[in-house]
Amino acid sequence: MRQVYVIHENNEWVEPLRAALRERDVPFEEWFLDTGVLDLSTAPPDGVFYNRMSASSHTRGHRYAPEHAAAVLAWLERHGRRVLNGGRALQLEVSKVAQYAALEACGIRTPRTLAVVGRPALVEAAGGFPPPFITKHNRAGKGLGVRLFHDAPALARYVEGDEFEPSVDGITLLQEYIEAPEPFITRVEFVGGQFLYAVRVDTSQGFELCPAEACRVDDDSCPAGANTGSLFRILDDVDHPLVQPYERVLADNAIHIAGIEFIVDRKGVAYTYDINTNTNYNAEAEQAAGRSGMGAIADYLARELRMGP
Repeated sequence: MRQVYVIHENNEWVEPLRAALRERDVPFEEWFLDTGVLDLSTAPPDGVFYNRMSASSHTRGHRYAPEHAAAVLAWLERHGRRVLNGGRALQLEVSKVAQYAALEACGIRTPRTLAVVGRPALVEAAGGFPPPFITKHNRAGKGLGVRLFHDAPALARYVEGDEFEPSVDGITLLQEYIEAPEPFITRVEFVGGQFLYAVRVDTSQGFELCPAEACRVDDDSCPAGANTGSLFRILDDVDHPLVQPYERVLADNAIHIAGIEFIVDRKGVAYTYDINTNTNYNAEAEQAAGRSGMGAIADYLARELRMGP
């Protein structure tokens, strides 16, 4: 029997999707990709494969889960299986540099960013970068490595001290700080490559806030149902000029399900800074708005399954 295969490495994040699929009687199986063996001489089963691999997997002890997933996705795609958020989507999930390149290819403005390898190079780069600026990890998720600095000496003290945490891929981003007139960002959700809804996210709690799920950087996991609904407000009617360009980015990069985040500065200029292909939704905000992101994904997976090979 054909079924949906959900590829992931975080049981908590998949629980709302499990419930939505069961409510709709959609047959599914989970592939938890941490360790394992992939026999390239065999053919994969028939079905629809939905990749939910996360850039932050290493924070849960699954250091090579994205690499494992990349191998599995290549195998699936080589055999012509229907893969949602396949190999190209995973490339963008684990690299903000790749995300910015894809965004800029569609004419979407991103913050000025330097990709830096090595502590001495980071200190040197900051010396010639207009403050204030932030650092963040290239392979991120959960707000990893996000710090605000008002001058280069402050960054140097951090980088040369014991608190410095390098990105798991060795690339630290030095990025201009976009100051918004109000402390919020907007996250635009897409399912099936189409606009679902937007979320206004209150960022007044600071840089340790993960805008999509309101979880702390030092959390072992980031449950989407956290009691933080007051920080989120779903916006159904969004007539923003970025929505159609975002849909183009998704189509050009074979991304089917994602959340894309932007911030607007004091001059009204929008800067896009994140594509999250392992999107989660806030339960309280959805309940208040009568919406269900995971329900929309489950419906989409069911339609894909009915379409056949």
